[in-house]
Amino acid sequence: MEVGRLPISATLRGKLISAGYTTLSSLASVSPSDLARELEISNNEAFEVLKFASHGSRLDRPDGSGAIVNGAETAWDMLHKEQLLPRITTSCADLDNLLGGGINSSEVTEIGGVPGIGKTQLGYGFLLIQLAVNVQIPGAFGGLGGKAVYIEGSFMVERAVQIAEACIEDMTDYSVLVKKNATPHQVQIQPKDILENIFYFRVCSYTEQIALVNYLDKFITEHKDVKVIIVDSVTFHFRQNFDDLALRTRLLSEMALKLMKLAKKFNSAVVLLNQVTTKFAEGSFQLTLALGDSWSHSCTNRIILYWNGDERYAYLEKSPSLRSASAPYSVTCRGIRNSTSSNKRTKMI
Repeated sequence: MEVGRLPISATLRGKLISAGYTTLSSLASVSPSDLARELEISNNEAFEVLKFASHGSRLDRPDGSGAIVNGAETAWDMLHKEQLLPRITTSCADLDNLLGGGINSSEVTEIGGVPGIGKTQLGYGFLLIQLAVNVQIPGAFGGLGGKAVYIEGSFMVERAVQIAEACIEDMTDYSVLVKKNATPHQVQIQPKDILENIFYFRVCSYTEQIALVNYLDKFITEHKDVKVIIVDSVTFHFRQNFDDLALRTRLLSEMALKLMKLAKKFNSAVVLLNQVTTKFAEGSFQLTLALGDSWSHSCTNRIILYWNGDERYAYLEKSPSLRSASAPYSVTCRGIRNSTSSNKRTKMI
């Protein structure tokens, strides 16, 4: 099948053919970020092109194989789809490597910090804001070109300005580096534009939090290109004055299911902040994220942030496709960056 038959715009078809992509097989091994950069289109457009190409390839198989029944998909389709998932960079190479390239779209990622460590000290507040900014990096610079929904009781807007300014500087440096022998991409985005694309919701109780999650489907449908939903914190309101644990578990399960559906429906990353507690297992107390075992099955990925001496580390506790590992990171006035000892290799557990 030729790319000329794909159900995409004539402009995109023209760009594909001009770049040498004339058949579906020529698109089989290219990533969304590489295609977006080569065609100078957004990451979302590249993802859609590759999705249509993947579907067309299945129709072209000699045995007609593909989905067995309407709504089903093969393991091969699932693997291919996972490989094409766009990711949001954390601005820390070691942390991105730990996560397989960054925070995955279409998945729920849970982040927690060790007890007694404040949001500013350990930097997970910085990390959440970093993701809200980085999701807006245009496709020409390897980003998603999306928008962010940020849900919490308070928001460090001054930090958001600093991180946005640093992100723009990074894009300018990246443009010059990549286009050494050509005219670099002009960075048109301004800090004001980045702040305008972060939709902030304040919640003061678990009932408000549930109501807001129920409203997000309508909100994201009306406000296109929301590619990350950040909840800071999913834990707080459910750990305060909640005596009926059975009711709490049911409400949390329902909310988690809705968040997972939002991630899949809109191809958005969902990032949840949780608190870390301890549990007794295998004869000793171990760190784990709060809300119990039932809640632990609600998230695709789990990351625990902690101190190791005077260095901050992130530990990947749970992932369907990646090994458990830890990596260092730093918190600076520019946001999340490589650790001062970034020359150290990622430590595998």
